[in-house]
Amino acid sequence: MESKTLINTKHYYKIKFSILKTQHLLIKGKLNHIKASFILDTGASNSCLGFNCIDKFSLQAEYSATKAAGAGATNMETQIAKNSLLQLSYFNKPEMSWVLLDLSHVNFALASFKTKAVDGIIGGDILIKYQAIIDYNNNYLYLKKPLKK
Repeated sequence: MESKTLINTKHYYKIKFSILKTQHLLIKGKLNHIKASFILDTGASNSCLGFNCIDKFSLQAEYSATKAAGAGATNMETQIAKNSLLQLSYFNKPEMSWVLLDLSHVNFALASFKTKAVDGIIGGDILIKYQAIIDYNNNYLYLKKPLKK
């Protein structure tokens, strides 16, 4: 039986995700018009990319005194990259800012399950701002469209 959606999709962007063997939610999109893959992480306060993405996506990285911590890693050096274009399906976020850090521990864990590496993580900065709704039953992330002025 197909479930009915209670979300008025004309007010939301509908973004498909897949579930990895690790139970992480994978979203594919583009960053600066180049294909990218992201883990959707409701526990991450900020969206982030690995240092290895600086050249891949032509990012302008700047020094940051902020240290990062996450599952399995603490006191990590960070940089900031601003003014990039994030595209997830029809959702476009120009002038997106990212925290850059070493994501090798994340990709190492994925590799141990024979899962492809990811470029980054979509975190709370996007999920909160765009009032995210995660439909686990149908594998969709919904992000609220800005009100038209």
